[in-house]
Amino acid sequence: MDDIDDVFVARLMTSELHTVTPDTLVEDAAAVLLDNDVSSALVVDDDGALVGILTTTDFVDIVAKSQPKAETTVERYMTRDPITAGAQDSVSAVAALMIEHGFHHVPVVDGDTPIGIITTSDFAAYVSSPETASP
Repeated sequence: MDDIDDVFVARLMTSELHTVTPDTLVEDAAAVLLDNDVSSALVVDDDGALVGILTTTDFVDIVAKSQPKAETTVERYMTRDPITAGAQDSVSAVAALMIEHGFHHVPVVDGDTPIGIITTSDFAAYVSSPETASP
């Protein structure tokens, strides 16, 4: 297996992104997560810039604090201005950041445009997958 310090976020991140806007209803955002079997959606503005993230954990708050079907928007529950990573960041640095903050998802951006997401599941998949030796 490669030395983890030599592995970049681009190698582990998921580039198939599921996005919602701040004015998406939480019930519609829940459907996006369930329909795509993902645990987060990136929240983007009309220009496609990252403005927040909504994760399955946020839905615990939504159910506890509101009427989930009360036409509440994502904006109320999303994490604003989430901590992000770049595609060329070291995965060990991002893993340390996730542990420090207790995050399970870190959006990967190019400027302010989301290009991927790295999650705890991506780290688990990397650790568990057999690496083929380079010739």
